[in-house]
Amino acid sequence: MEDEETMRTTTLAVLTMIVTLGAAALAAAQPAGTLLVGLVAEPVNLDPAQVTDLNSNRVGRRVVETLVTFPDESTQIVPGLAESWTVSRDGRRYTFKLRRGVAFHDGSPFNAEAVKFSIERQINPEHPFNKLGKYPFANFFFGNVKAVEVVDDATVEFVLKEPRASFLAVLTAGAASIVSPTAVKKLGVDYPSQPVGTGPFKFVSWERGQRVVLEKNPTYWRSPVKVERVVYRPIVEDQARLTELLTGGLDLIVGTPPDSVPQLASNPKVTLLKQVGAHVWYLGINNQKKPLDDRRVRQALNYAVNKEAIVRDVLKGTGSLSRGPVLPGTWGAETGLKPYPYDPERAKKLLAEAGYPNGFATTMWVPESGSGMQSPVAMATVIQSNLKAVGVNVALQTFEWGAYLAKLRTKEQELFALSWMAGNEDPDMVMFPLLHSSQWTPDGPNRALYKNGAFDELLHQARLTTDQARRAQLYREAQRILMDDPPWIFIDHEIQTAAHARRVQGFKLHPSFDLRVETISLK
Repeated sequence: MEDEETMRTTTLAVLTMIVTLGAAALAAAQPAGTLLVGLVAEPVNLDPAQVTDLNSNRVGRRVVETLVTFPDESTQIVPGLAESWTVSRDGRRYTFKLRRGVAFHDGSPFNAEAVKFSIERQINPEHPFNKLGKYPFANFFFGNVKAVEVVDDATVEFVLKEPRASFLAVLTAGAASIVSPTAVKKLGVDYPSQPVGTGPFKFVSWERGQRVVLEKNPTYWRSPVKVERVVYRPIVEDQARLTELLTGGLDLIVGTPPDSVPQLASNPKVTLLKQVGAHVWYLGINNQKKPLDDRRVRQALNYAVNKEAIVRDVLKGTGSLSRGPVLPGTWGAETGLKPYPYDPERAKKLLAEAGYPNGFATTMWVPESGSGMQSPVAMATVIQSNLKAVGVNVALQTFEWGAYLAKLRTKEQELFALSWMAGNEDPDMVMFPLLHSSQWTPDGPNRALYKNGAFDELLHQARLTTDQARRAQLYREAQRILMDDPPWIFIDHEIQTAAHARRVQGFKLHPSFDLRVETISLK
């Protein structure tokens, strides 16, 4: 036993030394001014109009930009590629004055025609470049857009079919990014792997499974970029990502392992950052499959899962209990709601009332890792155990992140783990895409295939008024419907974490979960 233990200890020490030397060699091999970033999964697609995951968004949004945006550490809407805007009295026309003198990375001019091209390729099936990809959020973001009109080279107007109170918030989303028409026409189906925009960084290369490399845009219009290049590396395994940070192979990591948060907080070599953001982690339920189509069954599943134990024991306090899709403490949240309590006996009673006194068997799909997914396998394992205790036997199936997103478009899912970053605090940006019946996958991100007429109507009415107090009232009523007719098992809202080496200066977490490395300088 002693020899075996010595061998194990020696092997572990050797492996640690190899990782340390490899990380140090990698860091040393990089040109000066290179920022090394560890992601929890590889980007799937770098065309902002096609992106459905945060890793792709975090990389791609360094290359492209939107007409309006958020300042650092805030979700207040401010000018981006548009200098200013006006809204017609009836709320149907948004007119934007564009910045002059801005060019795309390929040298072509940013103008109103580029804005029109970027949006219409997603919403017009007759557009010559519409068939080059899938635009999963086009219906949600731009289904209300009747036309995009070029007034002159520096003025563009969006004409809406009906008013939408959240339209400016929509234009902060990745899908609203303005791309180079010249590049899309030249690259065609290859554009998603070679994006061209106006952003602080230019795309350089993408070695699948290894790294994405960006370099600074030396003529960036907003402010000088202080980092020469950024190398993004997908490292799915939490401990490997952490080890690379601590041994110099990475400068910045996101999605720090919950168990390691106390260690990082006390480590003088790194800086740990934590911030609440507009995020929700949920276990989706296919509302159209038996027996999951029964409201009592979905209620039972919510009572069966010990959410407090997941937040306490798995997430180690890096999440807060969920009462529904809307982040507590924001203007549209229903403060009177309480999370479903852990009550296995009530769960069993509801299952019996629904005709399943002995429970049933089902499957749960889970990604191995992924943007905003926290600790998906560990969380799903606890949920599986909780459900088994009330007679629901769950077979876990795990997938690589990109394959998982594709699988969810098939409508074959039963239970599935997923998360959503709304980007800002407007409830329309989370409730409508995830739960309105017009957003059923594959045409939208409502992968639970949820449909409730009263709920749909409340969301529609909330879009038509600009009175925030009235909108909040409508959204609160909608949240009460979800508590009674749950589309998911509500789990938690992530408290996002990141850690970086001391040489990284000026980095701040953003409540939208964007990863703004353009603010960084290296000491």
